[in-house]
Amino acid sequence: SSDGGTESSALVDDNGSEEDYSYEDLCQANPRYLQPGGEQLAINELISDGSVVCAEALWDHVTMDDQELGFKAGDVIQVLEASNKDWWWGRNEDKEAWFPASFVRLRVNQEELSENSSSTQGEEQEDADKTRHKHSESKHQMRTNVIQEIMNTERVYIKHLKDICEGYIRQCRKHTGMFTVAQLATIFGNIEDIYKFQRKFLKDLEKQYNKEEPHLSEIGSCFLQHQEGFAIYSEYCNNHPGACAELANLMKQGRYRHFFEACRLLQQMIDIAIDGFLLTPVQKICKYPLQLAELLKYTTQEHSDYNNIKAAYEAMKNVACLINERKRKLESIDKIARWQVSIVGWEGMDILDRSSELIHSGELTKITKQGKSQQRTFFLFDHQLVSCKKDLLRRDMLYYRGRTDMDQMELVDLEDGRDKDWNLNVKNAFKLISKTTDEVHLFCAKKQEDKARWLQACGDERRRVQEDQEMGMEISENQKKLAMLNAQKAGHGKSKGYSGFPVAPPHQSLHPLHQRHVTVPTSVPQQQVFALAEPKRKPSLFWHTFNKLTPFKK
Repeated sequence: SSDGGTESSALVDDNGSEEDYSYEDLCQANPRYLQPGGEQLAINELISDGSVVCAEALWDHVTMDDQELGFKAGDVIQVLEASNKDWWWGRNEDKEAWFPASFVRLRVNQEELSENSSSTQGEEQEDADKTRHKHSESKHQMRTNVIQEIMNTERVYIKHLKDICEGYIRQCRKHTGMFTVAQLATIFGNIEDIYKFQRKFLKDLEKQYNKEEPHLSEIGSCFLQHQEGFAIYSEYCNNHPGACAELANLMKQGRYRHFFEACRLLQQMIDIAIDGFLLTPVQKICKYPLQLAELLKYTTQEHSDYNNIKAAYEAMKNVACLINERKRKLESIDKIARWQVSIVGWEGMDILDRSSELIHSGELTKITKQGKSQQRTFFLFDHQLVSCKKDLLRRDMLYYRGRTDMDQMELVDLEDGRDKDWNLNVKNAFKLISKTTDEVHLFCAKKQEDKARWLQACGDERRRVQEDQEMGMEISENQKKLAMLNAQKAGHGKSKGYSGFPVAPPHQSLHPLHQRHVTVPTSVPQQQVFALAEPKRKPSLFWHTFNKLTPFKK
């Protein structure tokens, strides 16, 4: 039973939004966003009427399945079928296949998207669509559409956050026999802080919203004013995979499934499972740059809000990129842990104790002061350089040979010729010299371009370490331990000295759309990819090098 709203007041600070919205009000104003299945119904009605319905990708969808549609963040997908809530059928370029519905956002002004969608209409039809579009809606109306979408989705989002805090968290805290404090922290993260922040943000947004003439609204300043506050999403997004794992473990027991469903019904929440509600902050922070990009498109340079919208778009894109960078680093630790498990004779602390990213790898010749040369394979991570030796017979097997602390080293480029300190002739060489001791390492590359790559990589390593310190980029000890534990489990049962990646189970066979009974993928896609368009760093090819050097065979 509910004990009233006495506890919920603690969630709202003095700066919180004073205006609240009932479920009924939001349903009447925004049926598309709240009513279960409403969005799917509207999409299918548009498709049945012959309209071109397009969506924009929030995240990359990387797939090895031919019957799934791969795309990058920002790509436009034409939606052809939306009868299933988790998987939609769509077209991207020349391919039609399934794609996860939660990875995309429907654009507000669908008419414009038809010009860029991968439709099979001829040029004459496209010209006709453009002409009809120009006459159907003015630019003011197009800007009004985007403004209203931003306002409506923000109000709905606040309702979802309120439901999570009052409908789930408050009830969970009462049942101390079912949930520990640590479990609740894992499942819900800092979502209460996000709720407080978003209420203040919505309050300021409402002040700038022009109800009579929405196209004159000046909301850009709100995003600029609160841009630093959006950084709290980073913690939530990093915590989200752990929250999903903890929740999935609890949901194996019937009493937890019944409890969460009872919470949903008691709060009169929409028909979405708790994991769907917990995903909304992750989706929301990725939507802001897309919404602002669309708003900027329909804001003329003469508009009083143009400069602020342009700056807000860049600011929110940077926020999303920062979160994406944190997420990317968090996901990379699993690969690094599995790499360590594959190395024979590993000694000392785990690689994850200090490092979280592979920066470069390749073969170098290490030369001692006595003039002896050693062919080694080196892996440059943030903070440390790991040396390995290939097996003479099995070239895909690596033996641990040591590591160098990059924090204590200074990089020195050497010219070809005789080195005065070592009295040796060197070519394509460089040194790592300790800042505190007399330790010196001399390396030679096979080619000049190989040396240039290593020099560049060493410079990148120092810059990335500095960036991580400035951004407060840290991975918790629990996440590191979990990554190592999973890696050791994945390598269990392999032959000695061999540890490979587990092979993902194949998808079930998917039937073409035109068949009567359409079969969609059974698994709900994991929301663990947050790469937006124009990421800070280009995708790395180093893991491809790993596949060649170590026994990571599919």
